Amino acid sequence: MNLRQIEVFQAVMQAGSITGAARLLHVSQPGISRLIRHLEIQLGVTLFERRAGRVRATGEASTLHAEIERVYRGVQHVQDVAAHLRFGGHGALRVLCSANTALQVVPQAIAGLGGQALGSRVYFESLPTREIIRRLVAEEADLAITSAPMDHPALEARPIGEWSLICALPVSHPLARARRPRLEQVLRERLVVYSPQAPQSGDIERWLESYAIARHVAVEVRSGYSACAMAAAGVGVAFVDDLSARAHRPDGLKFLAVPGSPRYPVFGVSNRHCPVSAQGSRLLENVAAGLAVLQGRPIVRAGLLP
Repeated sequence: MNLRQIEVFQAVMQAGSITGAARLLHVSQPGISRLIRHLEIQLGVTLFERRAGRVRATGEASTLHAEIERVYRGVQHVQDVAAHLRFGGHGALRVLCSANTALQVVPQAIAGLGGQALGSRVYFESLPTREIIRRLVAEEADLAITSAPMDHPALEARPIGEWSLICALPVSHPLARARRPRLEQVLRERLVVYSPQAPQSGDIERWLESYAIARHVAVEVRSGYSACAMAAAGVGVAFVDDLSARAHRPDGLKFLAVPGSPRYPVFGVSNRHCPVSAQGSRLLENVAAGLAVLQGRPIVRAGLLP
């Protein structure tokens, strides 16, 4: 495929019609149709099904489009680096995060770079674990800060801090008015639980299962912040990571320490084949320092009885 073919193919995928693609590229509709037909003959596959004046992408077209999108992102990154070099910058740092580390810890660490980041740009995005792994392996990101372990041979993950488990009760809940309710009592209440896609779901699920108490699930969520919101609304009781709890306004919630205070690591993750830059190393140091400060600053004054 040459660049013109890629441009036309992208336009058809984006517009969903030959007419729309022609309008996007400011060319004639027959010209677009001829080029797409020639491309299909050249590739030996059908890319679009024609129906009532519109086109529908085939599975082959979707596969090709995904690969082209990946290349486009790489080209965009090269253009960004070139722009930074032209104007005297030092490149961009691409940072990915799990949902709970993206709420406070990483933004504060980026702010802590201060003048060290002068002339550079930080790209920051919160993504599901699977997408974080894909981006790092494809070298589309420089590093990630996540509460989920990442088992991939191309990635190196090292603990840089930890998070702890706490209980979030609606303030209107009867147990919230007890001086120190028992953990067993709370576990028998309607619970806010996590979907398997949530970074901390595995750790919390294993902890809940260790008590062998039948659970009454009220709702399933994908993040600790959402779990806090559900608990605050009175939907049920939530066991959440303290990083999410700290970022959630305490209105409508009572936080209680969990007996034994289960603690789990926060990881700094990078591609083994791409050394972390000096700016990336400083960011990881800032995150580690921020996590240490948070763990020394309790957010609960009362706890559950074991």
